[in-house]
Amino acid sequence: MENLDVTVLRTLHGWRAQGLRALLVTVVRTWGSSPRPVGSIMALCETGAVVGSVSGGCIEDDLIDRYSRAQAIGEGPPQRARYGITADEAHRFGLPCGGTLELVIEFNPDTRALADLVQALSEGQLMERHLSMADGVVQLRPTHTPAALHDEGAFVRNTFGPEYRMLLIGAGQLAEYLTTMAQFCGFAVCVCDPREEYRKSWQLSGVTLLTGMPDDVVREFRVDRRTCVIALSHDPKLDDLALLEALETPAFYVGAIGSRRNNEARRVRMIEHFDQTEQSLARLRGPIGVYIGSKTPPEIAVSIMAEVLAVKNDVTLPRDLDVACAKNAQSVDPLQTQAPADADGPVCGVRA
Repeated sequence: MENLDVTVLRTLHGWRAQGLRALLVTVVRTWGSSPRPVGSIMALCETGAVVGSVSGGCIEDDLIDRYSRAQAIGEGPPQRARYGITADEAHRFGLPCGGTLELVIEFNPDTRALADLVQALSEGQLMERHLSMADGVVQLRPTHTPAALHDEGAFVRNTFGPEYRMLLIGAGQLAEYLTTMAQFCGFAVCVCDPREEYRKSWQLSGVTLLTGMPDDVVREFRVDRRTCVIALSHDPKLDDLALLEALETPAFYVGAIGSRRNNEARRVRMIEHFDQTEQSLARLRGPIGVYIGSKTPPEIAVSIMAEVLAVKNDVTLPRDLDVACAKNAQSVDPLQTQAPADADGPVCGVRA
């Protein structure tokens, strides 16, 4: 399942290539609460087909009424539209209390420019789309830095990137559950496992199975800021070297499954045998996931995916959701000054 923005742009290009009239709608400004963030896009075809979203659905319905059902998708420069100015309008369009958003509506975006943008995104490039509000002319520029949408009045700049990627080390049952959730969240998933017996039991489609040694795979993967690397094999010969390679990349998330004891042992190994330091291992996450009392593989996958999304979205999780902190707190008897001897029990359902 590819990134939603890429899906919207690819679908819009398909409509325009068929000669159909269509709109590209972008959220450029919000006030108060808003269902969708700035930079969100949707496309509307003259047939009434819609892909993407700029609200909870009511604004999409209004745009369909105004442009598709009224057959009003004409030509001309981009226009601005604002929703939720009054309490009544906010209620009508399903916006949260006090929510207002401003949209830019483009009529019949240029087919060639759309094709070039989709092609660049398919090749893994990060692209800036520079829209002139005066005439709708679009310029595309490669960039190396993800950026939020910037509305300059006369111009609107929006950065589109390739889909987020997840590289999993280990093709076990947990990897299948985590893959399913990641795909629904728009991640492209690759699974690396040189162990044939694990690859044979893999059940999911739409996943690239890699057979090389994990550290070699990480080096060849072209890991970027939209990539996360997660070790799930429980085999230090596979996990450790892959993690060390991943820590040398700009991956936004690097982590490994395991109990607190296992994760501490991993850090000791890396420091003693691979010349690592506490500072060089600062980005290594473990135990991974948010604490939800997970015991089964599906629940553990939910826990891990929640943390990955929080890091991706630059959200700092409260300490009471951190697995290690939560398990420490849960293990300590309030009448004791030290944790009991069996405090290092299962973390995310995994024992040392």
